[in-house]
Amino acid sequence: MSKYTKKDIIRLVEEEDVEFIRLQFTDMFGTMKNVAITSNQLEKALENGCMFDGSSIEGFVRIEESDMYLYPDLDTFAIFPWRPQQGKVARIICDVYRPDGKPFAGDPRYVLRRVVEEAKEMGYTLNVGPECEFFLFHTDDDGQPTTISHEKAGYFDLGPIDLGENARRDMVLTLEDMGFEIEASHHEAAPAQHEIDFKYDEAIATADNIMTFKLAVKTIAKRHGLFASFMPKPKYGINGSGMHINMSLEKDGKNIFFDENDQMQLSKEAYYFIGGIMEHVKGMTAITNPLVNSYKRLVPGYEAPIYIAWSATNRSPLIRIPAARGEGTRVELRCPDPSANPYLALAVCLAAGLDGIRKQIMPPAAVVKNVYEMRLDEKKAEGIEALPATLSEAVEELEKDEYILEVLGEHISRNYIAAKRTEWAEYTSQVTDWEIEQYLYKI
Repeated sequence: MSKYTKKDIIRLVEEEDVEFIRLQFTDMFGTMKNVAITSNQLEKALENGCMFDGSSIEGFVRIEESDMYLYPDLDTFAIFPWRPQQGKVARIICDVYRPDGKPFAGDPRYVLRRVVEEAKEMGYTLNVGPECEFFLFHTDDDGQPTTISHEKAGYFDLGPIDLGENARRDMVLTLEDMGFEIEASHHEAAPAQHEIDFKYDEAIATADNIMTFKLAVKTIAKRHGLFASFMPKPKYGINGSGMHINMSLEKDGKNIFFDENDQMQLSKEAYYFIGGIMEHVKGMTAITNPLVNSYKRLVPGYEAPIYIAWSATNRSPLIRIPAARGEGTRVELRCPDPSANPYLALAVCLAAGLDGIRKQIMPPAAVVKNVYEMRLDEKKAEGIEALPATLSEAVEELEKDEYILEVLGEHISRNYIAAKRTEWAEYTSQVTDWEIEQYLYKI
């Protein structure tokens, strides 16, 4: 059931003295875009009459077919707490449509919506809770971001060691002003690294929330003279940032992952969901870990979940079953990082799990040992494989997985793979400081 009608939005804009409305959407790579309109254009926008040039957005369309329309999702209306209180600024997240009234196949939100509808047809609703990590760095004299931090705090440390405590508090209060239910916030393991966790929601709402979360965090960091980075591995020698995804399926109002009669108190659907993710995770990795830099986080030695295994007892495998049971029973996928497009990441996670349920894919036995400490021959004996080690390998795995390609759709698959191949080619042709340091004086 919708939260707002068009009349509600028009009334709210008038009552709250909103002067500007930002119509937001997300491109293929997870970058938020928007067009700002004044309140006197609101009625036109609410009738889906706001048009933009899709050929200017990377991965969208050619110049010959560039006209695109924004269809506002009224339930996403929110006022930005950080903007002026006279002549306020609000936002509405939009779906992207073609002039013929059909959804645009290159809109990531549409990709997720399709999978959500598929789940609904099977009787399921996906609930998702993300754990978003980020770094707070200093800016230089020109206001440009650096990777410099003066703090040396670690996991769960507090002020005055945690120099980002005040900024993080303001972020939490701002997010609460925007309707988020914040469950926890704390300093993470690496210096200058932080985590803010908000309550789970249905898949599309959670993807919208992740995009809003990033915008709010970056905005409030800037107010504190800091730069918030969601780059997976901005510094060598310390932990990178992840975005663990906690998932559960609901049917008839109940969490169907729980079964009190099972030894682990997991239902068959939960096992099949895990099996589906393990079956497709190599093909999903180019989506959940989309940058060259993502794979510098996914290396041994930094608690990174690189081994394709699952466990209910330890945090070393790729998939963990947290201790909570009953309505709290969930599957935690630990490889995604915060640079991922949340719409595409949640779409492939849900689709893989549904495929597992449809095909009744049982996962291998749970791993009890610490996977990081297992010898290579032990891993081989238990059939434990690793995720792709580079973006190039991940793209190759994506190309092999016809099911995941189908989930993404032909338009996004083609453009995404081409863009990632270009990114890898550009990266491998760079001459880095490391190479100069290692080779220049020797040769």
